[in-house]
Formats: sequence, structure tokens, C-alpha cells
Amino acid sequence: KQLPELNTHLAKAGYNVAAINYRLAPQYQSPAPVQDVDAAINYLRGNADKLHIDTNNFILLGRSAGGQIALLAAYTLHQPGIKGVVDFYGPADIVWGYSVPSNPLIMDSRGVMHKYLGGSYQKVPQNYSASSPVEFVNSKTVPTLIIHGKNDVLVAYEHSRRLDEKLKQNGIKHYWLKLPWATHGFDYNINGPGGQLSTYAVETFLNTITK
Repeated sequence: KQLPELNTHLAKAGYNVAAINYRLAPQYQSPAPVQDVDAAINYLRGNADKLHIDTNNFILLGRSAGGQIALLAAYTLHQPGIKGVVDFYGPADIVWGYSVPSNPLIMDSRGVMHKYLGGSYQKVPQNYSASSPVEFVNSKTVPTLIIHGKNDVLVAYEHSRRLDEKLKQNGIKHYWLKLPWATHGFDYNINGPGGQLSTYAVETFLNTITK
């Protein structure tokens, strides 16, 4: 139910699209969502013949919290066939993000992290590091597409800058679509300016990575 227009668009373009549900905090905490992605990939792989899908070209995609999950899954699961990841304005550096909380009138970001990670950074710092995609970038990291608007007030643009820098340091093929006017969720309408630009970037990335 997330990204319905983009999912439909990509499916019509010939891609096999699977919308993965994952367990939610506070009942389930990290790394439960990444484990759910792992289980979904295993299911797709085990049913590839019945579903008529190519399991050699998995591209993970997520937006906002889903972007963090997609990045972490792509960088840590080491599943054969994961060829790339698309990150729509995801919190890529959870440790840094805790030090710079969102405007409390908009969202209690620290409260969200407490529920997702089992407490404050001071209490469980290891959980924050283990859930920060930037901590797992290395020379074998898969190609990455980053999409973020500079006017995002929910997930700071700095998350993507930090991820971009870490990918550069490790020589990883990656692309960053920077939208100076865009806010959080700018892509929901794929026919709007942000939606058209991001959809084009996603399709170009998929065409490049899955060849």
C-alpha cells in the first residue's frame, strides 16, 4: 500500500514488484524489519518458478523509515541477487540523527527512536550503531540511489549527505538526486514535479543496475 503509484508504474514497465510488510515498533524493534525483508527475499527465491521472477536482480526500495530499512537490508544481509538499493529520504545515520532531533511540534523523533531501538542512545548506543546504514558501507556495498529534498523537516537532508560521503570514501557507484525545493513525501504523486523527477531517476537506476 506504500508507493502505490510508483509500484504500479514500475510493474507496467515490466518489473516484478513485491510490496513487503514488516513488523512495527514498539511491539517489534530493530532488527525485526530487516529480518522480515530477509524472509521476503527467501520466499521470493523459493517461489521464483511459480511467480516467474528473476532472483538475480533484486533492488530494494524504501521511503523514509522504509529507506533506512532498505539500506540496512541491502548493506547487511549479503543475500545473493541484491544488486542495488533506492533510498527515498531515509535516516541513514541514526547515531547522528539522535543528536539533532526533529522539531517536536512536527515529530518526537527521539521518542520514535526510543520505541524502535529499545531506549535512548545513552542507554543502548550499540542498537543505534547497528541500525545506522552508514556504519556498514564498505568496498563491497551495492550501488545506491539516494533521493532527498533539502526542505525535508522530518528526516534531515544531512542524513543523505553523510551517506553520500561514506559511499564516496569507499568508491561505491551511487547517484544522488538532490531536490532543493522538495519536502518530505514529495514523490507521493508521481505526476507532480518531484514525482516525475524521482520516477525517472528510479527507472534509470534500475535500467543501469539490472543489465
